[in-house]
Amino acid sequence: MRSVRLIAAAALMLLAAFAHPGEAPRMELGHRIYQAHCASCHGVRGEGAANWREPDAQGELPAPPHGPEGHTWKHADGMLYRIVRDGWRDPFNKTQRLTMPAFGQVLVPAEIRAAIDYLKTLWTAEQRQFQAEESRKAPFPPEAG
Repeated sequence: MRSVRLIAAAALMLLAAFAHPGEAPRMELGHRIYQAHCASCHGVRGEGAANWREPDAQGELPAPPHGPEGHTWKHADGMLYRIVRDGWRDPFNKTQRLTMPAFGQVLVPAEIRAAIDYLKTLWTAEQRQFQAEESRKAPFPPEAG
């Protein structure tokens, strides 16, 4: 666990070195929020749940990865924001319950945005570029700051 923390700290320091002024604190906040609210399902490093492509005993798909091997990077900021705020039910799941809980009552808009901005650090440069282009069509809502 200590090595994971050291790697995460090193990644944040590297990111801070290349970030625009003022982004480092938001990335640190996003990392803390991710670890507190997302890592238990999506993995400490965004690796996703084991067997995330296979339905579980309830017929639900486990939490997908947020890194390059996942599909989070294919969604615009606006959609990612709504998923985190309102929760998500995978349309392929056999149950009707939300498979990802809503965090709109737990996190303020700026915290949701910080968590999403942190996710972007897990993607390749090409994935970040694709996601930025998608986000021009569906950006963060105004309340996200």
